[in-house]
Amino acid sequence: MEQPDIRVLLVDHQELVRVGMQRLLDDMQQLCVVGEAASGEDAVQLSRSLKPDVVLMDAQIPGIGGLEATRRIARIRPGIAILVVTPQTDDLFPAQLLEAGASGYLTKHCSIEEIADAIRVVASGERYISADIARQMALSMLPGGEQSPFDRLSQRELQVMLMVAQGQNVHEISGHLCLSSKTVSTYRYRLFDKLGVDNDVELTRLAIRHGIVGPVMET
Repeated sequence: MEQPDIRVLLVDHQELVRVGMQRLLDDMQQLCVVGEAASGEDAVQLSRSLKPDVVLMDAQIPGIGGLEATRRIARIRPGIAILVVTPQTDDLFPAQLLEAGASGYLTKHCSIEEIADAIRVVASGERYISADIARQMALSMLPGGEQSPFDRLSQRELQVMLMVAQGQNVHEISGHLCLSSKTVSTYRYRLFDKLGVDNDVELTRLAIRHGIVGPVMET
């Protein structure tokens, strides 16, 4: 009996990337793109309504971000496969994303064939970590391996840090995460203390330097 197509939800903030990825994946055997999302909130909503088998998740998606979107999707749809895609190999939080419920992690630099293979692997219930990401994770765990200041953050602190680094203010973060403004402010000052910075600008520069977020583009 012929296997049913694997239903894929594309999540990326760039429309050009989504269009190109859809065309490439639809040409692949056994894969079918059923929807697209440009924000973390849309990803959560469409995961609930479209019921995809696999969510191909941009790690730096706007709104609540890839980490929080992964956590929410995994909570509302247990068993769904979430494959996170990052722009670079030195992102700091593959372990946190896997803890949040992701099934796999790879970079946008890999081939479309590897992405398709990874989708099939996670759809079957297994995990997939691309070789360059796995090597980076292994090196960071060795004695004397490069340690990141972000390793000291809890998952919630990391989530707030990512949203601050994306330029979101306390009120916006409060609304996205359903936390009081006072609680968000407490997290911000705790972040400043743990990371050794004095304000949002210094925090953002630190995040850019470590490859957690991309440089802010002028509009």
